Amino acid sequence: MELPHTDRETDLVPLNLLTRKIIGCAIEVHRVLGPGLLESIYESAMCIEMDDAGLVYERQVSVPAYYKGHALGHYRIDLIVDNAVIIDIKSIERSTAIFEAQLLTYLKLMNMRLGLLINFNSALLKDGVKRLVL
Repeated sequence: MELPHTDRETDLVPLNLLTRKIIGCAIEVHRVLGPGLLESIYESAMCIEMDDAGLVYERQVSVPAYYKGHALGHYRIDLIVDNAVIIDIKSIERSTAIFEAQLLTYLKLMNMRLGLLINFNSALLKDGVKRLVL
């Protein structure tokens, strides 16, 4: 017997399809470029792949930061795809919890549910992709 989907799971179905496309783009970028380059290079290549895939995105989105009502400056989000998925691109030797916390902060600030932390400095890209859901 199959259990009914919760609203939370049903809400994520279109996002799951979108993240599959995004990860497919990232795999192609990694296949062509390999690990070890600058994050900005991977970001540019991701934009080319997402253009080819027909995905709509914003690049280097500026988000204001506040402390007790005072403006502090701006965060920069690497990519937002289809106003639904935040992508944080890394090219680091080892991922740490701080990068996940940063992505979760971006999700909260943007009132979004799903983010992808993609570390292109991995032998296999599947080991460098972390999917976070609020």
